Amino acid sequence: MLPAGQHASAAPSFAKGADISWVPGMEAQGYKWKDKNGVQRDIIDILKNDYQINSVRIRVFVNPSNDYGNGYMNKDRAAALAQRAKNAGMSVMLTLHYSDSWADPGQQTKPAAWKNYTFQQLMDAVWNHTRDVMTAMQSKGVTPDWVQIGNETSNGMLWEDGKASTNMKNYAWLVNTGHNAVKSMSTGTKTIVHLAGGDDNALYVWNIGGLINNGANFDMIAMSLYPSASGWNTAVTNTVNNAKDLINRYGKEIIISEIGMDNNQAAAGKSFVAAMKNQIRNLPNVKGKGVFYWEPQATPGYNGGYGKGAWQSNMMPTVVMEGFID
Repeated sequence: MLPAGQHASAAPSFAKGADISWVPGMEAQGYKWKDKNGVQRDIIDILKNDYQINSVRIRVFVNPSNDYGNGYMNKDRAAALAQRAKNAGMSVMLTLHYSDSWADPGQQTKPAAWKNYTFQQLMDAVWNHTRDVMTAMQSKGVTPDWVQIGNETSNGMLWEDGKASTNMKNYAWLVNTGHNAVKSMSTGTKTIVHLAGGDDNALYVWNIGGLINNGANFDMIAMSLYPSASGWNTAVTNTVNNAKDLINRYGKEIIISEIGMDNNQAAAGKSFVAAMKNQIRNLPNVKGKGVFYWEPQATPGYNGGYGKGAWQSNMMPTVVMEGFID
């Protein structure tokens, strides 16, 4: 239920989220999901009505291939998926990879079309692409509540120009460019810097502190966390302590934009999700804004071996997502 007077387009006070970016490609491949009772239903309907998911996270690549697992999500497919989610009453987090395929701590490869750009041209490209994607979303009636400026930019983005370890200033300017582009389209949308390893405080102080020292503007800090079934308690404790430290240092809101655990450890996964949800929601000064499970609809071994989804090969769910239920 929405509080009285709150528009459905407003971000929830606490996001219970799922990254569903593989959904269009999986549907194109013929996947059809069932609920825990074995009834075939739309995956967004199941996530919302069975697991209290109120928000989705959707990635966009610049000029992706048509590979369902490692490309596919251009701005138009992302906008169509965002429209489906909004029509279900959900909020949308847009994740801009600024790459033609995966951007993460191990690779932040420039789009092929941007390969030979000067740094000024690169900033212009970030500005234009960000606005293009926002325009595509708005043409479908969706204004994202959150936009990630990059994905897991633990060592910056758009390498080598924006590699944080060699040019923190360039990284900060690229973040600023994305932030300003988002705000030029929607002042109410929150911008996010997202790093991996949410339990690694030193990484966050170096990266986020470096951005701020170089004049970067952004609204929120996002984290990923993928612990083992035996180590999740410690990982959650360290992540929450990291979040508290970042709130003290920088005063910014915290959101957990990726979590996951091995599909065959579903009971531990459910406990992990519940603990993360409860502890992030109770961060000081109401600075904890949500938790997103990464690609719960993935079946075991999807896309050449992904093993942290929450659906089984019989297309019925594990218990993992029950951790979101209050």
